[in-house]
Amino acid sequence: MYPASIKEKRVVLIHWKGNNEVEVFSNLKNFCLSYPQYNYNTLNNYLSKGKIAYENETIRVERKHIIAKPKPLSLGSNKERKIALVARKVPMKEANDERRDLQYWLSQPVQKRAEATTFLISQMLRKGQRMDKSIVNKIKPEK
Repeated sequence: MYPASIKEKRVVLIHWKGNNEVEVFSNLKNFCLSYPQYNYNTLNNYLSKGKIAYENETIRVERKHIIAKPKPLSLGSNKERKIALVARKVPMKEANDERRDLQYWLSQPVQKRAEATTFLISQMLRKGQRMDKSIVNKIKPEK
């Protein structure tokens, strides 16, 4: 877990189970004033002694530290964080994207290619519309 320091701030995180909503309060007192059915002393005992969350069938209440700085790298890792290049800069005449795309898709397994094709077709069709399969030519793959 992230080490706590004296200057580190905490918030109270409320998970409402019925509608999957989350609320964040600056302190437990504000939560208890907003929702009087929850007792401040009971919640404070849960959250302060064993650092365990209070939980019942409707909510989960826990205190979380606000992380204001990046977390340090793990001790076993000597890797530095780097920004990876995700674009390439070439003149349009030399791009040859069709060939690169073909090489990429031929390197993928058949199932992934079929999933991508199905996804692209589903984006073209309106809701409830089916693909016109009369224009599809079935070709047996060469072995």
